[in-house]
Amino acid sequence: MDFIMEHQFDQTKNGWLIDISGEVDIFNSEKMKSRFLDIIESKKADLYVSCRNLEYIDSTALGALVTVLKHVKAYGGEIYLKSIKPSIAKLFKITNLNQVFIIEGDANE
Repeated sequence: MDFIMEHQFDQTKNGWLIDISGEVDIFNSEKMKSRFLDIIESKKADLYVSCRNLEYIDSTALGALVTVLKHVKAYGGEIYLKSIKPSIAKLFKITNLNQVFIIEGDANE
């Protein structure tokens, strides 16, 4: 299974609303990273990422997200992850990435 990523710029939040669904793993994590970098290259702003329909990620996907976060932090932005499934939230917690990303909702509690 692959992933789908939809995005639009929200003027009121002055940030990107991104919805990601499916699975991100070693086979497509580079593609996901490139999509994120293309988005922020077009307009540097905060990223509000809905993970409601994200079913699975692996360590390569986490690495790709960390790379994107470095680019976003370089211009003073933030990444907000919302609606993360418990199994995915566990990966962030095990790797202490829950201390690096802003995770909104029950998964961070």
